[in-house]
Amino acid sequence: MALRIAINGYGRIGQCVLRALVERDMPELEVVALNELSGLDTIAYLTRFDTTHGRFPGSVEVDGEHLVIDGRPIRVLSEADPAALPWAELEIDLVLECSGSFKDRATAEDDVDATIVHGINDAELRADMRIVSAASCTTNCLVPLLTVIDEALGLEHGVTTTIHSAMNDQPVIDAYHKTDLRLTRSAMHSIIPVDTGLARGIERLMPHLAGRFECLHVRVPTINVSAMDMALSVREATSAEQVNALLQAASHERLNGLLGHTQEPVTSVDFNHDPRSGIVDATQTRVAGSHLIKMLCWFDNEWGFANRMLDVATHWLALATQTTPATPTCTAPSTSSLSSDIPSPK
Repeated sequence: MALRIAINGYGRIGQCVLRALVERDMPELEVVALNELSGLDTIAYLTRFDTTHGRFPGSVEVDGEHLVIDGRPIRVLSEADPAALPWAELEIDLVLECSGSFKDRATAEDDVDATIVHGINDAELRADMRIVSAASCTTNCLVPLLTVIDEALGLEHGVTTTIHSAMNDQPVIDAYHKTDLRLTRSAMHSIIPVDTGLARGIERLMPHLAGRFECLHVRVPTINVSAMDMALSVREATSAEQVNALLQAASHERLNGLLGHTQEPVTSVDFNHDPRSGIVDATQTRVAGSHLIKMLCWFDNEWGFANRMLDVATHWLALATQTTPATPTCTAPSTSSLSSDIPSPK
């Protein structure tokens, strides 16, 4: 019997999660409800047509209060208060929290039962956990790569710059923003520095690196696919060839399907709709002296992360029994938060 899934928040990540479930043909997970404040006709339209990922690979219809995907009805709710959502009544096994709007204990990173980067620390999941974060697109890109380098060469320090596509908390033309003056500026006309919580995310998952990383983040005028620019100092002497060989081997072995490796003359658009967490651009790897590594890693910030949410959910639900007393929640990071690595249930 398929496990009953609800999606809370049907923005960019919620839409990608539903599409990924269809594209991956995962009969063990069935979306039976979604909560979104927009109207049902708009929800159906945005499901059917997507500027970034193309037309939906299946049928999309509306029937009363239901969005019908390939003949399967999904109950559509429009509830601003998450405490009022009828998950128990609908017999939901897992909520995929994708809205980034409501505030409860998962807003504080210390109160999340676990933050999981799939392929790295899945073993920390337990069936009795109630709120689990799937980290963020940037953390899922960076941490697997750092883990491989740290194990082989010993990381000392690092500085990263996330070169991130525009997001929906930015205006198309100059407009007001609640928290950041830079984010009042047109997303399509500037490269815009914003704050990031990525360094805290690294520390949470790799505590021995606490205080050793600084992270910057800029938004650029593209609609999807981002890049992680890294400068890493290591204890062991190395070369660009050795670094690339390490990461290429990991992409074929322990991180197969999660970490990619390319030596082709690619650009960001070549990784649109790529489900991997990150793809190392080996043509950009440099080593200064023998201990300072400079690297570039591409990632689809929407599609890659949506797939990681499903991976974490599948692994977690495999551990859980069908008699758990409360509905577990898998969270994505807030798409409206400037500290995008800190999970906050949507």
